[in-house]
Amino acid sequence: MEVRVASTDAEIAACFAVMQVLRPDLQEAGFVARVRSLALTGYGLAYGLEGERVAVVAGFRLGDSLARGPFLYVDDLVTAPELRSRGYGAAMLAWLRQFARDRGCARLHLDSGLQRTDAHRFYEREGMHKSAFHFFALLPPADGQA
Repeated sequence: MEVRVASTDAEIAACFAVMQVLRPDLQEAGFVARVRSLALTGYGLAYGLEGERVAVVAGFRLGDSLARGPFLYVDDLVTAPELRSRGYGAAMLAWLRQFARDRGCARLHLDSGLQRTDAHRFYEREGMHKSAFHFFALLPPADGQA
């Protein structure tokens, strides 16, 4: 499977149906604009094809921190449900690892929802390790903002 980085609006739009499996709240109407906006902050969108069809999608960004050094963070990784267990996710993860290595990263990180036990088994089979809990807090809008 060849992995490509989506660079045109048509390529980004072609990734929507698969991405929506992981991110069901996404709206198709604003998807391309949202990806373009995220790209301004370093987000990349990669995809792999089965023939002419998008089989797997990954959203990612490069980062650097005191704790991790240079790293690649995977925001999104999803395979079309009907195409799972055919090696597309593993191929995308291998591509992401190489992309990171080529850019001087020694680590690849991602978070996965606690309910996604099938994904956790996949990540562990692919040599990834559980290393932390991810915590978050919803913040109320600042005064005067909606």
